[in-house]
Amino acid sequence: MQGTVDGFTYGLVTPVAAFLMAALGAALGLRCTTRSLHATRSCRVGWLALGSLSIGSGVWTMHFVAMTGFTVQETPISYDKPLTFAGLAVAVVMIGIGIFIVGYRGATRMALITGGTITGLGIASMHYLGMAGMRMAAQFAYDTPLVVLSVLIAGCAATGALWAAVTLRGALSGLGASVLMAVAVTGMHYTGMAALDVHLHLPPTLPADLSAVLPGDRPAEMIGPMLVGPGCFLLLAAVVLLFDPGAVTGEFGPGPRPGRRPGDLRDHLVPQARRRPRNDPHTRGRRPRSTAREGAGRARYR
Repeated sequence: MQGTVDGFTYGLVTPVAAFLMAALGAALGLRCTTRSLHATRSCRVGWLALGSLSIGSGVWTMHFVAMTGFTVQETPISYDKPLTFAGLAVAVVMIGIGIFIVGYRGATRMALITGGTITGLGIASMHYLGMAGMRMAAQFAYDTPLVVLSVLIAGCAATGALWAAVTLRGALSGLGASVLMAVAVTGMHYTGMAALDVHLHLPPTLPADLSAVLPGDRPAEMIGPMLVGPGCFLLLAAVVLLFDPGAVTGEFGPGPRPGRRPGDLRDHLVPQARRRPRNDPHTRGRRPRSTAREGAGRARYR
């Protein structure tokens, strides 16, 4: 029996709230990534770790907020806590690997492709691991093309956001990159939800309260405690960035050029004046000014 799936039980409340959480995490994380490019080697690790935790927490919170609006009319839904929190850990670790690659390799093509791919796979893994943590009297089936599309959306969004973080400057460009990433990540979530088919396996005699026999916790019971931790961390990351004016405005001074690693000494060299060759017709037969002045001084005191 096919279940009746509704991903917008509360209308636009859950999609908008999920988008805002993803945008907040992306804005903080991408700004930390940009800041790391202009930090010393010892401080860069801290900025990159803060960025990966911010993006991972924001994306995971987006997923769980959006899932509170997901219902199946014929059966209640509960969630397995270990699998749900495992999604958060996977997101933070894989996003951290991608961010550290870009943070230490710079805006090279290989670094952006590798870091963006790993980050996108981390976001997609978090989503489908969270889906595996749902408990209901039903069996899941996925539409493979839509699943592949959702993974591609996550990978392209992560690559584009990392490129913007290490290439563009200014508060408006950072805001635009975070909004773009939030739109793409939220779109990836609902694309993955559209790939889901629910096949019911209801018992012959239904109990009065079917949720009482399902393992796991209800969403209403979990949303408060599960959002406290990521919410407090995002608030902490925002406070840390506020005490660094450059991290907010994006004005850090000259950064690494595209194709170069952070800390490349060529980015700090002063351009030297171009020297003319010795056989240049414009300078042939002329004595250097300093030499001419020295000769005039010698003749005066003879």
